[in-house]
This record gives sequence, structure tokens and C-alpha cells, in this order.
Amino acid sequence: MKRPLLAAVAVALVVRVVHSRHQRFLHPDGRSFTGELIVWGSGRKEGADLLDRPGRHPAVVRISKGVGTRGERADIRGVAVRVAGERPLDLLMSTSGEGRFTRHLPAPRRTFDTFYGSIVAYRTGSERKIYLGARADEETPLGRDLAGLSGGALVLYADDRAFGRVTFGKQLPSRTDEELAFDPVRNTTPDLHPTGTIHFTRALAYRVSQRWRGVRPAAPAPEAVERTGLHR
Repeated sequence: MKRPLLAAVAVALVVRVVHSRHQRFLHPDGRSFTGELIVWGSGRKEGADLLDRPGRHPAVVRISKGVGTRGERADIRGVAVRVAGERPLDLLMSTSGEGRFTRHLPAPRRTFDTFYGSIVAYRTGSERKIYLGARADEETPLGRDLAGLSGGALVLYADDRAFGRVTFGKQLPSRTDEELAFDPVRNTTPDLHPTGTIHFTRALAYRVSQRWRGVRPAAPAPEAVERTGLHR
């Protein structure tokens, strides 16, 4: 890449960071809802309570656009699911491919009615490596534009096996949406957590971003950060 182009990219990033002082640097535009996660299991033993134990869980769901393009323009669209508990469990996914190699790559989409993936692997308590995914439920479509998004449902997957469904409830106030601070590294459990260098670097990135925009970050969890960094 030539120096003028590198300089232009650097300037664009600095401008984006400065303008994101009181909002998310990534996925700034979104809608958050109360929700309920119903788990029926994947049909095999995954090694994680959330995936293996049928039940109902209160949840919060956020649907967003990664860059914040207008209207129905293509964007990296995202899904964040917070499962309530003594410590919340945050699952974050974005639009991606579905193939063996393309599942590692974010993919712009023009609609929210599509597939979302975890991009990198999760590790379960039985040392199984899985990729999480979500797909908009055909019976309750989300639509193409945030402005018209008022509810819906997502089917959740462990690899290619559906294990549950999260339904949207009441839309949360914009102020509540702004104050949500998801953390896919710290808000995890020992039997279901992300691994790898990419997620390890996100541990710092999420901390810095949340403090920069003035919201309370997730409670410290050094053991979770270490677990992710060491691929355990």
C-alpha cells in the first residue's frame, strides 16, 4: 500500500475515533430488545451447560450495523445476545460466510435476515472447539433497515446444529442501548469461551472503547482474559 493511501487510512481512523467519543467506535447504530432464549440442545454433548441443558433464559438482544451505513446499504451487520445470570454471558456475532474458510471472514449484507457467525472458535468444557452462529427466523423476519426493525427471532447454532431460539421482546430505550457494554471475553463461562489471538486483543479493545465513550465496562475477569489468550 502506498504511503499516501496509508496516511489517508490513518487519518480516517483517527477521525472515526474522535467522533466516537460518546458512542461505539464499531456498531454505533443499533436497536436493543429484551428477549428470551429457549434452549433445546444440539443433539450432541457439546460440553457447555448453556448448549446442553434445555431451558429458558432471560436475555437482551442487540441488532446493529458495523460501520453505520444509511438505510439498506450494505454493512457488516451484528448480533449481540446477553444471557442473564450471576454474571452475564455475552455472545457476539457478525455477518460472515458459511463455508470452511469464509466463516472466518466478515461479509457485508444488505439485510438483517441472514446468517451471523462468531468468526473465531469457542472452546467448551470438554475441549470441543465450536463455531457459534445465528440465523434470522424466516417466520419472523427482521427486515433490511434499522428504522423498521421492531422485533423478530434468531435461531442459534453450534457449528451447523441448531440448539436454541432467542425471541425479541420490548425495545429498550435509546439511552439504555447506549449504555450497554458487551464484552465477549470477560462475560463468559469456563465451559463456553472464545479462544485465540483475535479475541485476546479484543479484551483490551473493548475496555478502551467503553471507557472512551463513558460507560461502565464489564467487571474485571483476569482469569477469563488469560484463558482466552492461552487458548484454554
